[in-house]
This record gives sequence, structure tokens and C-alpha cells, in this order.
Amino acid sequence: MQRLQVGLLGLGAMILSIGVATVVTDRAQQTDDAAVPEAVQTVAESDGKKNDPLADAGVVPDLPKKADESPVPDGPVLPEAGDAAPSPTAP
Repeated sequence: MQRLQVGLLGLGAMILSIGVATVVTDRAQQTDDAAVPEAVQTVAESDGKKNDPLADAGVVPDLPKKADESPVPDGPVLPEAGDAAPSPTAP
């Protein structure tokens, strides 16, 4: 008897979920049909100048006009020596 109840409950849940999915797809189709085919732009096109609101607000730091010619130093880049004892090397 319990198996029959569980089976019928599962069947009812599946039918309910299919019904909900059908309602959702029908509503989405209605909304799609009611939409304007070619909507007008809501944002005005820029006049060619770059718009940087952070720079306008003064939040961005001043960058040099010319980048350093050699930002990477010559030779190997080694870490700074700390106060720790040197690590033992392999013989």
C-alpha cells in the first residue's frame, strides 16, 4: 500500500512540474510576442572622447606621460636578504 502511495505521489509531482513548466513557457512566449521588435537605444552615443569617470573625479593617480624605457632592471632579480639564518645547502 505504501509503494502505491509513493508511486502516485511521484506521478502527481511530475504532472504538476510539467504543468508549471508549460505555464512558464507560455508566459515567456507571450512576453516575447509583446516586445517591440526593434527597440530604440536608451544610451546616447559618445562623441568620440573617452569617458573616464574615475579620472574626472580625481580618484586615479597621475601617471607619467612617458613610461620608463627600462622598467626591468639589468641583471638577475634577487629577493632581499632577511634576518633569517641561511638555509643549509645540499652537499
